Amino acid sequence: MNFLWDEITEDNLNHIEMVFKLYDLVFPIVVREPHTIFLNGLHYARHRKPNNFRFLIGFEGEQLISFATGHYLEEVNAGFIVYIATNPHPRSKGRGTKTLAKMEELFIEDAIAAGNSSLNTIILETETEDLVNTKEEKDNCKKRNEFFKRNGFKRSEGIGYLQPPLHNEDEEVPLNIFIKNLQKNEQDIKKIIYAIYKEKYYLVNGIDKEVLNNSLIKMELGHKLI
Repeated sequence: MNFLWDEITEDNLNHIEMVFKLYDLVFPIVVREPHTIFLNGLHYARHRKPNNFRFLIGFEGEQLISFATGHYLEEVNAGFIVYIATNPHPRSKGRGTKTLAKMEELFIEDAIAAGNSSLNTIILETETEDLVNTKEEKDNCKKRNEFFKRNGFKRSEGIGYLQPPLHNEDEEVPLNIFIKNLQKNEQDIKKIIYAIYKEKYYLVNGIDKEVLNNSLIKMELGHKLI
């Protein structure tokens, strides 16, 4: 059966509750954000051009089979995938790969709209094996890492990346950074992380600037957010 793609926007909130149910099912609470953050992202997409927020959903017939969200970061001409998930009931091969490929296509559209010839980089965060507890969770973590590698992503070894606190009482979460370099030229990972912190975690999530600055200092990235 063919995939049918759609995007959730401020003007098209059809299926959003269905997506939230899948989101709550597949992501652990430590990396899960309030549903209102997705709505903030949709508002951001309308008012922060040429930066963008993409909320992709995929169907087979009437069944939601995948979704992905991500930001196009104009300052560094990069796509940042925040979440990607497939429906585990039923699960079939190729859904995740097709969803990643569609997100890449959308980011390339954003890059061209911003005046670039194409997109430079796609970057994403994913949990480390130290973050999970059970054998099943560790096995799933390994599978996700292998999935990203099969789809052209490489883990960045140079920076001990920290996801800033998603909830006020939390601390930073050490995560892996995976990068897909589309232009075969060395990317400045520090600049991309700054852009992620500014566009995603400051402007969309509304995390306090000093909290973010403290996280940047702990990563030894050199300077604070403006």
